Amino acid sequence: MTDRTRVQRLPERGVYGLDEIRKVLDSNFVCHVAYVADHGPVVLPTLYAVEGDTMYLHGSTGSHMLRTLKGGAPVCVAVTNVDGIVAARSVFHHSINYRSVVVFGNAVEVTDVEEKLNALRVMTNHMLPGRWDEARRPSTAEFTQTAALKLPINESSAKVRTGWPKDDAEDLGLPVWAGVLPFGRSLGVPLADPALPDGVAISDPVRAAVEKWRTET
Repeated sequence: MTDRTRVQRLPERGVYGLDEIRKVLDSNFVCHVAYVADHGPVVLPTLYAVEGDTMYLHGSTGSHMLRTLKGGAPVCVAVTNVDGIVAARSVFHHSINYRSVVVFGNAVEVTDVEEKLNALRVMTNHMLPGRWDEARRPSTAEFTQTAALKLPINESSAKVRTGWPKDDAEDLGLPVWAGVLPFGRSLGVPLADPALPDGVAISDPVRAAVEKWRTET
């Protein structure tokens, strides 16, 4: 825990164990990256994946965000899972149940060829387990045009809210429905590309992705 990762508001919701932080990170694949560019603060959504204590980001070598971060700019990455809407008896106590993680640090460009290939494999398989072994690998040109960054997650914390509305005692008897509306997430029925040749069936990695994101919510 550091001064930057210590949860100040409602500190009882803070979680600092790497295993618990990893559980939150593993249950999502979209993060928001905050950094300061020449023209001011920027927050951008992007894909990510985690292996061990390392978060990987990737994109075009022409990406302003990646070029800025690999230059050593401090970065803050946030991931949020919404688990439910909490409907209270009073407007003030409405809330959400959630699991969130914030990571601080400095990203480093992955330049070693094998490490970069592994980063791209981890990114691909995080969303579609096993897809790296099924789909065509990057060509030399595609590999060259792709940048990969790694960010240690050792300066990070999670914040979690669970449970029921926190209504004031004097409001408990109000004739207003209160409770939790669970908010789930899952992939829908796969839609085949109309350009697929006849006879190409849904593969195991696609089926695995449907199952993964049905259960990891």
